Amino acid sequence: MIIEQSAKLLRWLYPQALWRIHPEERAVYLTFDDGPIPEVTPWVLEVLRKYEVRATFFMVGDNIRKHPDIFRQVVADGHRLGNHTFHHLSGFRHTTAQYLQDVEQANQYLDTDLVRPPHGWMRWWQYHKLRRRYQVVMWDLVTRDYSTRLDGADVLRNVQRYARPGSIITFHDSVKSYEKLRYALPRAIEWLKAQGYEFKVID
Repeated sequence: MIIEQSAKLLRWLYPQALWRIHPEERAVYLTFDDGPIPEVTPWVLEVLRKYEVRATFFMVGDNIRKHPDIFRQVVADGHRLGNHTFHHLSGFRHTTAQYLQDVEQANQYLDTDLVRPPHGWMRWWQYHKLRRRYQVVMWDLVTRDYSTRLDGADVLRNVQRYARPGSIITFHDSVKSYEKLRYALPRAIEWLKAQGYEFKVID
């Protein structure tokens, strides 16, 4: 995955993907990838509830199958749903037919028009096919909460350094991100609020 902010090359490869929304508005769009899982997602929902923030969750279909109660709680809390494939597939390791089939399998649970490729990459032809039916959502800021080289304070600093009006900000409700997320997420929300940002979900 590209570090922090998306590279111009990726924006050129996927020109009609969504990277940043209404940069003239002082708003940001929190997104969470890879859930739902019982170890992390309920805590994320609790934090978002506390700060009265709604977000967009790009979910793995197989995790929804395994944890339907948590999925229903995300829906009940009013968050936006996005497709993150059924098996968290890497587009470069699978054919276009396999990749599209996996997306459709996940969408049987999600029924959404938003999709985000795992790892932030896919073959151009996969992107071309997907955008006929879905809005492909990428990011303006990756917090890197998944990185073993960073701690929670580093993740928070990434938000403070790179967030800007219209940013689509990517966190992960995954086990490997949890320790850093516990530190960074509430502090990031508080900092963004102090900077006058409004929190919106992706339309």
